[in-house]
Amino acid sequence: MAARSGSEADATKVERKSDRELVITRTFNAPVRLVFQAWTTPELIKRWWAPKSSGMALLSCEADVRAGGRYRFEFGREGSKPMMAFFGKYIEVIPNARLVWTNEESDEGSVSTLTFEEKDGKTILVLSEIYPSEEALDASIAGMEDGMPETFAQLDELLITLGGN
Repeated sequence: MAARSGSEADATKVERKSDRELVITRTFNAPVRLVFQAWTTPELIKRWWAPKSSGMALLSCEADVRAGGRYRFEFGREGSKPMMAFFGKYIEVIPNARLVWTNEESDEGSVSTLTFEEKDGKTILVLSEIYPSEEALDASIAGMEDGMPETFAQLDELLITLGGN
């Protein structure tokens, strides 16, 4: 089934579930295998991960997507040195179903759990972030509320190309 651009029904929902947990939900008009592939293939991640409005790009992307494997994403402006990096390790990898990873770029690192569920050819994606403190979540939430809808819209566009339409 081909992916199509997101609609109102596919809007990104960012919710604070507790003092330490943030949950982001989005339905993508693509089968789970394509959505999982877009989250686990470095060449594809580079095409959608950084919000275009930020003026930054994902300059390098390394991802050894297996339990115990490491990842490192470096962001910056095209032609410049990386300005920031996100890195950590994968704790759990269940193809087409679940990814769990650490975020080790700061002392206030979170643990992310991403689940994929397919219904009627669409993928329901749920990203849960558990932070070590309320303050760490407070520092992160503004960027998530602004950046994730745009980033996921970019993922929608990539999924269209992966689906053949």
